[in-house]
Amino acid sequence: MLACIDLEDVLLPEIWVNITEKTGIEELKLTTRDIADYEQIMLQRIKILQEHNLKLKDIINIINSLLPLKRSYDFLDWLKSEFQVIILLDTFYDFVTTLMKQLNFPKLFCPKLITKTNDKIVDYKLRQEDHKTKVVNALQSLNFQVITAGDSYNDIGMLKQTNAVILFCPPDNVIEEFPQFSIVNNYNEFRFNLEKIKKQLEVI
Repeated sequence: MLACIDLEDVLLPEIWVNITEKTGIEELKLTTRDIADYEQIMLQRIKILQEHNLKLKDIINIINSLLPLKRSYDFLDWLKSEFQVIILLDTFYDFVTTLMKQLNFPKLFCPKLITKTNDKIVDYKLRQEDHKTKVVNALQSLNFQVITAGDSYNDIGMLKQTNAVILFCPPDNVIEEFPQFSIVNNYNEFRFNLEKIKKQLEVI
């Protein structure tokens, strides 16, 4: 049995919101909680970074000042004691590798940025389109039961594919569009629901 969970707004604060707060560039504030089209939002972000001459090292310096969400470490520690855990995210290895020490280096599946020699971000590279859904599908093809948890539009594909699903503190627009998914609003509720789901799947 595997748990595949998102990172931002589940274990870490939303990275691009914090970049907005540090830089004052309001156009960077939109995330996959607001816009469903990942390509649209990423191309917009890259264009804005170039316009403001922000380089990869500038973004990493901001990200490295972040702390995991309160109690996220304890929750993740418990989760790894009950399930095999994979963090599926659309944020980049280039951004979050240093932060992972704070979460005791969980397993990450995510895309990569493309930079020029001057450290300028020029593009990004997905391993596959809709990679979260395809990871879940591949794991299920190996006869794993997969539980997924996320909060945004970019998680919906994997949530629909999974054996059991939880939305963690989703925005109202996602709740309204996907009322079929269970919702939790804190780590205690998250753990309770995961324990219940695990018992249900164990008897299948």
